[in-house]
Amino acid sequence: MSSSSPVTRRHLLQLFGAAPMLPLTTSCVGATALLTACGSSSAAAAAYKDVSFSHMAAPTLANAADMATTQVGSTMSVNYVDGTKKDFALAYQPFFTTGDLVPDGNGGTILAGGYFDIYNQPIMDTTVAGSSRQFFSDSPDGTSLLSVANAKVTGVKGNAVFAVVQFEYTTWAQDGTTGMYGKLPSPIAVLTLDQDTSTGKLSLVKYHNVDTSNVHGLWITCGASLSPWGTHLSSEEYEPNAFTASTDAQFKAFSKNLYGSDTAANPYHYGHMPEVTVNADGTGSIKKHYCLGRISHELVQVMPDNRTVLMGDDATNSGYFVFVADKEKDLSAGTLYVAKVGAGFSVDPAAATAAPLTWIKLGSATSAEIHRLASTLTPTQIMDVKTADPSDASYTKINANGRTEWVKLVTGMEKAAAFLETHRYASLLGASMGFSKMEGTTVNIKNKVAYSALQNCVTSMVTGNALNTAGNGVAISSALNAGAVMALNLNGGLSDTAGVAINSEWMPADIKALITGKDITADTLGNTADPEKIANPDNLKFSEKMRTLFIGEDSSQHVNNFLWAYNVDTKSLSRIMSIPAGGESTGLHAVDELNGWTYIMSNFQHAGDWGSIHNNVKGTLDPLIKANYKNKFGAAVGYLTASPNQMKLR
Repeated sequence: MSSSSPVTRRHLLQLFGAAPMLPLTTSCVGATALLTACGSSSAAAAAYKDVSFSHMAAPTLANAADMATTQVGSTMSVNYVDGTKKDFALAYQPFFTTGDLVPDGNGGTILAGGYFDIYNQPIMDTTVAGSSRQFFSDSPDGTSLLSVANAKVTGVKGNAVFAVVQFEYTTWAQDGTTGMYGKLPSPIAVLTLDQDTSTGKLSLVKYHNVDTSNVHGLWITCGASLSPWGTHLSSEEYEPNAFTASTDAQFKAFSKNLYGSDTAANPYHYGHMPEVTVNADGTGSIKKHYCLGRISHELVQVMPDNRTVLMGDDATNSGYFVFVADKEKDLSAGTLYVAKVGAGFSVDPAAATAAPLTWIKLGSATSAEIHRLASTLTPTQIMDVKTADPSDASYTKINANGRTEWVKLVTGMEKAAAFLETHRYASLLGASMGFSKMEGTTVNIKNKVAYSALQNCVTSMVTGNALNTAGNGVAISSALNAGAVMALNLNGGLSDTAGVAINSEWMPADIKALITGKDITADTLGNTADPEKIANPDNLKFSEKMRTLFIGEDSSQHVNNFLWAYNVDTKSLSRIMSIPAGGESTGLHAVDELNGWTYIMSNFQHAGDWGSIHNNVKGTLDPLIKANYKNKFGAAVGYLTASPNQMKLR
């Protein structure tokens, strides 16, 4: 990135180490039933019209304690067609802070966010002499809240529901100087939650660490989503460079911590799409799909057809990828496509038209056959990659993963390249690999629109930058550091660039900016993006019933990162939650209804991870955050709630 571009802490660490509106009922539970038109027992229900969120103020140093913890100052208002309204003050309820000892369901305890090796043994942090302890994450991320038929778990008194939570990384070893980003295999856990049938409150009953040994462990699990068939779709971002893995200190440390050997891990086993199935007893199993492309997988979204998958690609020189499965509810085989952007691309929401998208077919495959290729092929058997111009016309100059390279494909290795060297192969085929940090994706089913976050719009997106590929359709005149959320219309009847019909009614047909942040000169607090607008959007989730796009930030421009609610009909943007300073908003999941109750899941990462924008506040806030979150080693997993009862949309 250019020196003027903000670099997210994750990227810096990488470099260095139709759904109708439904009525609300008059079903009242307890003294107060939230989101209901409750009056006397004879009162008729008022039909539900819409939901809105009030805009909370950003915390300031005048109330420094508020900047050092989670703050929810928003009110959720439910409007009815008869003109009445009910307001509900929101609050944040954590299940735990990582590093807590939580119940394992067998009468014992387990370390929340704790790391385990391929043999399911705790990975120990020995960086402080005489104080060995198990590593635990400060960066919980993707979360899915779900139910399972016939669930039965000891200790549950109400309804048994489950949350799958993945832990992206931990920032530091306990000595505070040894960086650990990407050096540990990411854990993933199933939480059994007791859902109170009267209030909707969720209480942790059991924490189960999922055994990932059958999928070679997990690499940097970031955003996640819930599939339409009730499984947790995970991610592995920043796929390791197979050509340099044998000498890369980060990958060697990952291998050592996972296998006990710094040469045992195979880079081609990472950068794929894991799927977790929750069992009725609160345990979980995992499989990894190797046929969705080996890219910087972020938050994916399966369309209502149960086959079409839109994927975030969190990288410099990233692209829009879509996978169309051969069968519904089965991601083990299908066809992978990458987008080519037509004329008129812009990150200005006022632009008159959207830029059209066409689709290049990369290949069709099964997960099993790509896993076999991943386990048997070496990188040079697939392609030759040079980092300096070889002055040889048989090589093609490309920009991939934030690097300029010269690449030549080995004859007959198209399928291996498509699914194991996906970024490089897509660039070779002329795809628009020019986006920077494409993060979460989500879908508005009623309007048949997908939303995609561009965490920032810099480097590879900017005309004249060395990483911008001229003519690839992605070109803006100047950087927008604060990023944008893009809208993509979804259509059927599309064909790929070879003229072959694409078997999906949910393919993105064009792309246009929906909402953007605004870069500013640093204010007195230190913000370099307007705090009254989004900055560096990351997690995205859409609520069909609330008609609301929820936006979580991964911002190096806001002193406190925020969670926003954007109503796609009224265009109203409301800040609803503030994350501890230096932290990132993660784990977003909007659940319209689970046994009648409504939830907004939310976590945060790495509170007190200071950047230059925090120079005016870190002296005051650092001791407060250390006191709140285990000397900055802990982070919270939880959800937005209201008092005395949880929200209820029916």
